[in-house]
Amino acid sequence: MFDYPARIEQLHIDPARRVLVIADVHGNLPYLRGVLEKAAFGGDDLVIFDGDFLEKGEQSLETLRFVMALCAEGRAKAVCGNCDDWAGIFRMSPAADRHVQGFLAHRPKGLIWEMCRAAGLDPLAEDFAACKAALREAFGAEWAFLAQLPHAVETPDYIFAHAGVHADKPLAAHTAAELFKYDSFLTHGERFDKWVIVGHWPVMLYHENVVDANPIFERERRIVSIDGGCVLKDDGQLNALVLPRGRDGDFSVVSYDPFPTARVLRDQAGGKRSYYIRWGDSDVRVLRRGDEFSLCRHLRTGYEMEILTKYLFTDGEITGCNDCTDYVLPLRAGDTVRVVERTSRGYFVKHDGISGWYFGELEED
Repeated sequence: MFDYPARIEQLHIDPARRVLVIADVHGNLPYLRGVLEKAAFGGDDLVIFDGDFLEKGEQSLETLRFVMALCAEGRAKAVCGNCDDWAGIFRMSPAADRHVQGFLAHRPKGLIWEMCRAAGLDPLAEDFAACKAALREAFGAEWAFLAQLPHAVETPDYIFAHAGVHADKPLAAHTAAELFKYDSFLTHGERFDKWVIVGHWPVMLYHENVVDANPIFERERRIVSIDGGCVLKDDGQLNALVLPRGRDGDFSVVSYDPFPTARVLRDQAGGKRSYYIRWGDSDVRVLRRGDEFSLCRHLRTGYEMEILTKYLFTDGEITGCNDCTDYVLPLRAGDTVRVVERTSRGYFVKHDGISGWYFGELEED
């Protein structure tokens, strides 16, 4: 489906212009508005959406129209991510249509569902070809926008691609899939002469013992990975990377999440041992199930930790679970944290983008 030649856009950006890069909004318009407001986006600023601004959240259609409006005003550029390539349904065969409907039945949310609800259509109806034709007519501007999105934007100093780039081949020789489906990009050893800015793979998945939603800077390899887990992770955030103005500047980051803030009232030493159970490797054996916490053993590593019972996916002895950690944050009295969970044992909080447990008292705002 995605093995077609990638569209590459060459772009010149005025070096005096402030540029923000945001990836993986995933249809979460409140987070997008929140990070733009926090970054004081305005004036002559430019935002580059580095793919996956659609799907998985609750407002894909509204987010699409928001991005379209910024692009029409010359205030944004958008890169196509794997979750944004819905215009491809119009070149599919009837056999492929059945696979699309299977996906829609499995995940009853996202752009197609929102469009169908707005147009009074059923995406699971037997005649999917007729449904597609009706959607194409009802949302012509949206489909035209999605169909022309580049899979990478290149400037003299940067490449913006959703998931990654293969350093051993020219950018123009890539397929769409190579640019927006390059999983776990930082682990492949790629190196570049210009900065490559990517999203796609939530940055916390690169860490084993701690949940860290902050962008990862691989300066020697000239890569920045910025997906903060917006929508995909309960404690995720939306990161906006601010590019340096000129070659001698440095990157900065603005991050947004909606969690309430509180102040730490006493010091807490950090924990010495911890683990992060995450998506793709979350199977556990429940050793003791409780009303609030359950003692579990991670199947692959044998690591044991207390997990919030509501994070367990099933009532079985062996089950998958939501992302979780027993990391204890090092904190000082007066530190500001963002409260994700309140429990009888303590608080699960974020401090400077890192999530963990605090077992003292908080003064909540």
